Amino acid sequence: MRKVVPAIVSLFIMGSALVAQQPIKHKVAVLDFNYATVMTASQAVFGTNVDIGKGISDMLIDKLVNDGSFRVIERNQIDKILNEQNFANSNRADTATAAKIGHILGVDAVITGDITQFGRDDQNKNVGGMLGKWGSGYGLGGVGTQKSKAVVQITARMIDTSTGEILASASGKGESARSGTMLGGGGAGTGGFGGGGAGMGSSNFAQTIIGEATTQAVAALAQNLAADSTKLPTIVAPTVSVSGLVADASSSDIIINVGTQAGVKVGDKLQISRVVRVVKDPVTGKPLRSIENPVGQLTVTSVDATSAVGTFSGSGKPQTGDTVKTP
Repeated sequence: MRKVVPAIVSLFIMGSALVAQQPIKHKVAVLDFNYATVMTASQAVFGTNVDIGKGISDMLIDKLVNDGSFRVIERNQIDKILNEQNFANSNRADTATAAKIGHILGVDAVITGDITQFGRDDQNKNVGGMLGKWGSGYGLGGVGTQKSKAVVQITARMIDTSTGEILASASGKGESARSGTMLGGGGAGTGGFGGGGAGMGSSNFAQTIIGEATTQAVAALAQNLAADSTKLPTIVAPTVSVSGLVADASSSDIIINVGTQAGVKVGDKLQISRVVRVVKDPVTGKPLRSIENPVGQLTVTSVDATSAVGTFSGSGKPQTGDTVKTP
């Protein structure tokens, strides 16, 4: 005999299946890309040393956030950790250092990489003998040719923050070409950016052929990283109960006396309370429990092994000695 399943039950089952099939979004941090191998070409494009590694990192963060492929940690949190830990720029591309940075930030993986090509197409050499003559009054990059072609290529690695293992490697390449134009998008003597008058965040840059090539490369890289997200391990975070005290509340940055050793991570939201009364056993005099009043909430912004710093929100005012706990 055929069993009839009520429509509402069928809808419930279908809804449950859809929820179960939704992909897990891993939390990642994107470090600035290394651009040492293309620095000369970059300086030729902008007329000065623009940090295209930071620029492309910012573009990739925006793309990953908008695509919804990952949960991406904010740049200001990364910068704060880098400054506090005093990691040198030359060491950040090292897998062990990247894993350490990611572990402090509490992310599943760190994305780091290199810009391997940025500028004109070196294979195109038969254009009136002008290629290679950077500068000399031709606006951005000074490539006053009848046809210019810009090429940008980026490689990236996803590093496991627990093991330092490279989980995936991806790349993205973009190209753009126009006749009667330069890398900067204008003709000879029409300006472009000139001596570095605009950076990668400007709308002018996005409209140039080098900007178009960069946008394509970042989009391709983001797509390939999203495809590799399945290679990241599914991490089930253990339940951690944090218990500590406010160590300093003399400024807007509240310092507590517990850190990563106690399971504290950047982004944690902890409850700050104040002990107003201690109930004691009438026979032994031993404390039985503490009566506390809530003060507010602490959002952790940076953390080391034995302490953490955070911003406070709430109606009260934190004091040294207040308790800090997991809600």
